[in-house]
Amino acid sequence: MSNVRVLSWLLVAALCAGCSVRRPYEAPVPVAPAAWVEVAPPPADVDALSAWWATFGDPELTSLVGRAVAGNPDVRTALSRLREARASASSARAPLTPTVDVSGSARATGGGKNVPTTTTYTLGFDAGWEIDVFGGIQSALDAATATAEAREADLQDVLVSLAAEVAVDYIDVRAAQSRLDIARANAGIQEQTLDLTRFRLQAGLATDLDVQQAVSNLESTRAQIASLEGQAAQAIHRVAVLLGQPPAALNAELSSTGRIPVAPIAVALGVPAEALRRRPDVRSAERQLAAQFAQVNVARADLYPTFRLAGSIGLESLSLARLFLPVGLWNASPSVSSRIFNRQQLRQNLVIESERQEQAARTYESRVLGALQEVEDSLTALAQEQVRRDHLSSATDAAGQAADLSLQLYTAGLRDFRDVLDAQRSLLSLQDQLASSSATVSTELVRLYKSLGGGWAVASLVPDGASLTQNVTKNGENK
Repeated sequence: MSNVRVLSWLLVAALCAGCSVRRPYEAPVPVAPAAWVEVAPPPADVDALSAWWATFGDPELTSLVGRAVAGNPDVRTALSRLREARASASSARAPLTPTVDVSGSARATGGGKNVPTTTTYTLGFDAGWEIDVFGGIQSALDAATATAEAREADLQDVLVSLAAEVAVDYIDVRAAQSRLDIARANAGIQEQTLDLTRFRLQAGLATDLDVQQAVSNLESTRAQIASLEGQAAQAIHRVAVLLGQPPAALNAELSSTGRIPVAPIAVALGVPAEALRRRPDVRSAERQLAAQFAQVNVARADLYPTFRLAGSIGLESLSLARLFLPVGLWNASPSVSSRIFNRQQLRQNLVIESERQEQAARTYESRVLGALQEVEDSLTALAQEQVRRDHLSSATDAAGQAADLSLQLYTAGLRDFRDVLDAQRSLLSLQDQLASSSATVSTELVRLYKSLGGGWAVASLVPDGASLTQNVTKNGENK
């Protein structure tokens, strides 16, 4: 084939490139309300949302979050998946450029005594290039790139969830320890009450029934102490596992009682659309939709012929030194192929990929609705738990005064011992509920931060995650 014919064929293929069936992707615009339904807490600086765990002012919590990012197995798994996806995207780019193979050989021939031995050296270059006329190769690259971006969002989602889980379990540790302190303090008071009752029994001022009721009250509190000790130990174990350590690794570090972490109820909520853009799980769903859209383009391009240009250059010489002199053979062989007998299968494959795109779109819509629900639920739970905590605080103050008065009146012989027991039980119950409610307020605040996609600053703590943090902007969105 002459050079003119080869160039003519390439010109025809280039003109056919205008027939590309690759359709452009348009990211869906999520349907979001203009504002949140629930009354929002006072606004805060957006920087507080990026590293919300610091707002609790607890150095131990900050340390645990950093160590969890460094040691959690799920983070390492997500990092591996991201590296795999990025490598696949790089591999998908290779078919867009020609391939060149090199081969060489040396062949010796000879005969009898009077036939000299000759050595022939050959060197060949084979090149091939599939011209992406209908955009199938570029669409495959689009799919691989979008998948890599989805894996990056998945990693960010793992990090956001991990920080929240560490904080919630750490709050559980401190809540159980706080409730333990309350139960132990009440047990001490109940022991004093039991001693007083026994003294009054000896003096004939009380009955054995009073003593047994006091014993029952004390033993019930001791049983609660044992249960709370188990809850505290289990919460410590959960924190340790999140850090990628054995369950008992943090027993010594977290065994001493600490306060329940408390943060100002001030959150940079923004409008719902901003929260959706910050949410890494929503971004992942959108990127997966983009990847599937590209797969539909690939399936559509498979219905059309493929154009390929192959060529080779061969060099041969009896001398290795003269091998590269401009003497040799070359050939160029453009080709076109089409799977005309498999068109029914290819059409069905297009239907399959199109349905998968529909499923990805519905998954994205579901993820958006779920994200909006999580924020609304968190706002509701946080607001109502604050009200509950305030009422419990007032009730606990009144119960403490009632317990003191009932014991004074009983000692003076003006009230029945049952009133003392009831007052002490009520005080213990309310103190316990107040501690639990205070912890729940902090837990619901953490869940609100998580539902808003907060905590993207944790990406800076990821080992080998420099390239990841470069893709996260101030408001948590991808550049």
